[in-house]
Amino acid sequence: MICLDTNYLIRGVTADTAEAAELVAWIEAGETLITSTPAWFEFLCGPVTDDQEAAMRAFLTTIVPFAEPQAVAAARLFNAIDRKRSLRVDSMIAGTAIAANARIATQNRSDFETFVPHGLQLV
Repeated sequence: MICLDTNYLIRGVTADTAEAAELVAWIEAGETLITSTPAWFEFLCGPVTDDQEAAMRAFLTTIVPFAEPQAVAAARLFNAIDRKRSLRVDSMIAGTAIAANARIATQNRSDFETFVPHGLQLV
């Protein structure tokens, strides 16, 4: 299972990007693609067209709600990285991936690598 970060959602619906090609390859390989509600929120803040939203939604098995298990995982991560405010939303996205036992696909590797020692797996 792969959890898509916001940049994969945005670039995944942009023609001729590496992310769009990877989404297709992952689907063809039988991967399950999910995203977190915080990442989905960022994606929908756009600009994004209705067609782009529908195209990305077709790739996703689910948009994982940010509920108690995700909040607990995110708070644990946020506290483990010394409460770095700039990574608050990234903590929520990473916490969702960890709670779902999913690897995360992101082009923002430098920020998300911070969470790897705390259980996050990168694609």
